Amino acid sequence: MGFPDGRELHEECGVVGFYGVGHASSHAFMALQALQHRGQQGCGIASVDDGNFFLHKGEGPVRDVLGEQQIATLPGNSCIGHVRYPTTEVGGQENLQPFLFSRKDSRFALAHNGNIVNAASVKQYLERHGHIFHSTSDSELFAYLVGSGLRGEDWDANIRAAAHLLDGAFSTVILTRNTLYACRDKYGFRPLSLGSLGKGYVVASETCALDTVGAKFIRDIEPGELIAIGPDGIRSSFHSHSGSRCMCSMEYIYFARPDSVIEGCSVHGFRKLSGRLLQEEHPADADLVTCIPESSMSAAIGFAESGGLPLEMGLIKNMYVARTFIQPSQSLRDIGVRMKLSPVRSIVKGKRVAVIDDSIVRGTTSRQIVQMLRDAGATAVHMRIASPPYAWPCYYGIDTGTKEQLLAYGRSVEDIRRYIGADTLEYLSVEGLYKASGRTQLCTACFNGAYPTDLYQNNAE
Repeated sequence: MGFPDGRELHEECGVVGFYGVGHASSHAFMALQALQHRGQQGCGIASVDDGNFFLHKGEGPVRDVLGEQQIATLPGNSCIGHVRYPTTEVGGQENLQPFLFSRKDSRFALAHNGNIVNAASVKQYLERHGHIFHSTSDSELFAYLVGSGLRGEDWDANIRAAAHLLDGAFSTVILTRNTLYACRDKYGFRPLSLGSLGKGYVVASETCALDTVGAKFIRDIEPGELIAIGPDGIRSSFHSHSGSRCMCSMEYIYFARPDSVIEGCSVHGFRKLSGRLLQEEHPADADLVTCIPESSMSAAIGFAESGGLPLEMGLIKNMYVARTFIQPSQSLRDIGVRMKLSPVRSIVKGKRVAVIDDSIVRGTTSRQIVQMLRDAGATAVHMRIASPPYAWPCYYGIDTGTKEQLLAYGRSVEDIRRYIGADTLEYLSVEGLYKASGRTQLCTACFNGAYPTDLYQNNAE
């Protein structure tokens, strides 16, 4: 999925939390590595031990920021962790999470995944009442509401009150001196799962993180739910009820790891079935099937199996090139794509190739890949996309820019085909998307512009 500046589509963040688990920060390190695909800009862990808080965070991937020496400075059996990719161009140390805050004579740490659409209006209200913000992160806004004591000294009530005031997408973990909290927004945009590990508990953005640390999946945290894990076990309450289960469809299509299970649906199973349905809707007159590694591999398997075509490694991904490659000129950006992906000439030469991708967002990378395959000798390139046209910007935590920057906005499929240079181009239908998920509700706003929330003036402009 290509952007004009060579960037890929990114989502903001992944979170983990551990309670009552020996060497909690070491387990969090492993869980965050399992969630590294959700953010590479920075990471961090906050732990608590005997009422004292410890924090280490920095810019870079988990293995570079949280080495053995740093983990040793994070004692305790409870902690929260975070991996970050910014939803905007704003980065920097001040926006890295978790955040550590003081509330009267108490302290707490907070980390979150998502985007709060009414953040500007709530922030303006708080600033008028004397609050000073140190970052541009929605997480700091959430923390100020929690720390303001909206409901007195009751942590549960304060967190519920804060979450109820905020609109948009958030899966949030909060650590106090003796309790781990986890909550989701009332729409359920972002995933958050609960598991057990020995006598303790784990929460994580994806079940792959639970599997990595050997935790046993218990259940998904419900939309609008707040769970508190403390000395007396788990208690559950709700800050809001919307009656919606609007899981972001791009979690299934692209963001989540294929070995994760989100609200009962296997991500790999979803993608493979979407590939089968795509082939049924739009077969390709091709000699072989290949994919753009690696998020579209499952869909390519389904497409090839359904069409009785061989699945080949027509494109190879260089695993040692950074996921983001930003260069100041178009020629250097083109080289960046070629550094990351290269065609296997012996496979594609003289062949009609069906290329499966999960989506086309801004189209530049797709255009370059089509040309690379032609240069390698492919006689035809048939693009098949395992999702509907991505035509509307996301306001819930995905870095897409404005609608004018999206290739499918205001353009026909034929317009897009001509731009990327493919012989044919077809997309999975919205109906196929729902069929692959086995769900009756999803957030499909990026495909049809039907946003589940109000957008508020600051986001709609």
